Formats: sequence, structure tokens, C-alpha cells
Amino acid sequence: MSKTFGKALIPIIGVFLVIFAVSNGQASEELNIYSARHYDTDLMLYERFTEETGIKLNLIEGKSEELLARLTQEGEFSPGDVLLTVDAGRLWRAEEAGLFAPITSTLIEERIPAHLRHPDGLWFGISKRARVVIYNKDAGAPQDLTTYADLADPSLAGQVCVRSSSNIYNISLLASIVAHDGAEAAEAWTEGVVANFARAPQGNDTAQIRAVAAGECRVGIANTYYVARLMRSEDEADQAVADKIGVIFPEQETRGTHVNISGAGLLAHAPNKDNAVRFLEFLTSDWAQKVLADGNNEYPAVASVDAEGPVTALGTFKEDEINASALGENQSLAIRIYDRAGWR
Repeated sequence: MSKTFGKALIPIIGVFLVIFAVSNGQASEELNIYSARHYDTDLMLYERFTEETGIKLNLIEGKSEELLARLTQEGEFSPGDVLLTVDAGRLWRAEEAGLFAPITSTLIEERIPAHLRHPDGLWFGISKRARVVIYNKDAGAPQDLTTYADLADPSLAGQVCVRSSSNIYNISLLASIVAHDGAEAAEAWTEGVVANFARAPQGNDTAQIRAVAAGECRVGIANTYYVARLMRSEDEADQAVADKIGVIFPEQETRGTHVNISGAGLLAHAPNKDNAVRFLEFLTSDWAQKVLADGNNEYPAVASVDAEGPVTALGTFKEDEINASALGENQSLAIRIYDRAGWR
């Protein structure tokens, strides 16, 4: 039986609705996904899922804050079935807004490690990025820099580049320090890093990498995703930037390197719950994990699936296995600590 595959893109007040459909002579079921992930590789996932199941997929894309506001406004009348977003901090915000329902799936529990799953099954990680220290190869790696705490060492005065404290990746990093070491130690660390700034926080992670490569600062903080993206770029200038920086995975002798996750959850008022769970389970399959990771410069969330993308050139590492939900729980305190330290 022949199949035809179609896609439509419709702008809707700051977000986009993308419709995937399979026509095979039968009435198709539906699934409505709200996604803050904007990667072409994700489209491969949606197309494959529709081809395998015949379920028509309606995709609404937007920034995480826009999608959370929309879902909150829609309330019990929301058509949303699944939410996809980046970072545990944003998943926590959706959780606090009451947007998720518990997922009951033995498959997800078996495939996704416990520390990447919400304790009550409200959401789980589908891919990972490590938050690493980058350094200028010409200047050399600072001696004995092996932990995040070392970034606050006075020997690095005037040598550290970072992005704004309002960024969710930095918020989650400090939230993890709070969870492990306590608020007092987190405050001391923040003050120490601020004292070591080479410049006022500015730009995104890529801007930190470029600044370190240019010698504007000796070290910085960035997600592996951004390093690998420059390595993979077809632009020789980007590749040259990547060649000029080295990567340190902090905390290898202690708790492990902090990771950010992309995550997914079942929405509380999902009209197509069975289809939603089916899709969420699909995201844990070996094929989907390889697309999520290798196609987008990330690491698989499923431990048995090996990364094969450019991140492999950065080396293997031990990751922090604190439950990702703790990052959201400590988010508000982390923001206050940043503000008191003057990390804007």
C-alpha cells in the first residue's frame, strides 16, 4: 500500500504549527507536541514516528517561556499532549505550573537512568550536554584546574569569561553546586568567579568559546553542544576557533561533570494520552537516541547507546548523577545568590 507524506508550516502568535501526516487509506490518529527544541534533526524523529504508526503529528514550536504561557492559558482545554524543552530548570518551571501528568511506562523506567527521570514520573531526559570548562590551548590549561570550584581560585583573576547569570544553563549549574555543597559554599564560589571575570558577562556559549580562542580570556564555561557544533561546522573559521580551545570535564575525581538535559513530559490535559506515551517511549529507542544525540551534537540519555557524533572527540567523562529534579528545586536560590554576588 502506497504512502504519501506531507508537512505544513503555519505561524501562530510567536509559535509555529507544523503538521506531519501519513495517508494510507485509513483514518489517522493524532498527537499534539509543543516543542522548544528547534533542530532539523528532530523533524526526522517526527517523520519516522508518523511513518511507523500512522499517527498524524501536529507540532507547535516556540520558545520555552512562550509555550509555558500558552499551555497555562489554555488550561484544561489545551490540545497539547507532549512538551519537549531544554534543561531541567525549564522542565521544573512547567512542573511548578502544573502542566505535567505522571507517565506510567516500564519501558521508559528501564531505558532512562533514574537520575534523568523525575522521581514521580512527570518528565525525563531524552539527551544530554556536559557543562565543561574550556581553555586557550596557547595559554595552556591552568595547573590543577579539575573542579568547578577551581574557577574561583584567585590565580585566575581577570581570566574567566562567562555568560549572564540569567541563562538557564548557568542557573542549573549553580543549583547543582547548592545541592551538593550547600548555599554557603555556592555563594563563596559565585563571589570568587565574579572576582575573576575577564569582562562583564555577555553573549551566549559560542561567544565564550570565541573569546577564549581569541585570548580575551584564558578559560570559560560552555556546553559541549556548542563546542561540537563549531567542530562540525563547514566554515573553516569556526573550525579554527574549535582547534584553539581545549576542554576540561570538571569533577572527574569527585561527583562528575554537570549535565544539562533536553526533556519530555506528558501534558496534564492530554487528549491523546495513549499516543503521547507511545511517542515518549519511541524517544527512548536506539534509533531515536542516535538521532537526538549524533544529529545534534549531544549525548544519548540511554546508557546503552553510544555517542558517535563530534562530541566523541572531546573524550569520555563521568557525569554528575544528582537527580535532575534537584536543579529545578534549587533554581530560585541560585538566582538570588547570583544577584547578591553581582553576576548579572
